[in-house]
Amino acid sequence: MKLEFWQHIYSHINPIAFEMGPLQIHWYSLMYILALISGYYLALKFGEKLGVGKKIIDEYFIWAEVGIILGARFGFVLFYMPDNSYYLTHPWEMFNPFVNGKFVGISGMSYHGAVIGFIVATLIYVKYRKVDFWKLMDVVALAVPLAYVFGRIGNFLNGRIVGRITDMPWGVYIDGALRHPIGIYEAFFEGILLFIIIYWWYKKMQKNSGELIGLYVLGYGVFRSFCELFREPDPQLGFIFWHITMGEILSSFMILLGIWILYKRRKI
Repeated sequence: MKLEFWQHIYSHINPIAFEMGPLQIHWYSLMYILALISGYYLALKFGEKLGVGKKIIDEYFIWAEVGIILGARFGFVLFYMPDNSYYLTHPWEMFNPFVNGKFVGISGMSYHGAVIGFIVATLIYVKYRKVDFWKLMDVVALAVPLAYVFGRIGNFLNGRIVGRITDMPWGVYIDGALRHPIGIYEAFFEGILLFIIIYWWYKKMQKNSGELIGLYVLGYGVFRSFCELFREPDPQLGFIFWHITMGEILSSFMILLGIWILYKRRKI
């Protein structure tokens, strides 16, 4: 009975958590807010241990979040929308939540695009404030994984990312097909397990600042590539070539970048 409930969980969940007049508040939005709040407090906790003060965290948090939102939306349009010429020539429309005068929100965000926006915002902030870039990045490496879990749970509750068809008993039905609960996979591998590897295992061996962010970038790329094996390719793109998805291609760049950072910071 419990397994059957799980497999048909989407028939028991309303993606809209509650309504405020004409506004519909989705579970994904609530999970995103929870991810922000938890990420902030985790950054304060780890920042204190690594010598990054609250004032820096408070300032940097705003810069990073702006970069993440802009990058995530722009990345989705650039990487995941084949016919993106309109948005590239009218970039302000990427953030228009209205269609024909009706509020529909903004749909479509890319994690890899968020990473690019995050890096740009961070480089600008570090140059502006003259803070230790690598020490700040290690705080990020410790704070992000657990906060990221809430985001992927939000994806799962809203059915925003879809797994491939499976015959495994823990699959969930989507449009009549039993599919991998990919949001749960990603929350575990890219969030919980990655945090355990960074904090409970590698941090004891850390020699120099910057190693933790290198491990995070590498680990995320590896785990995301693994999870892509169970994730349905985006319908507007399909497989880019062979059985390779856009997520795997972008994650391969993260793997290379993570290896490079880890090597450079380790050998100082």
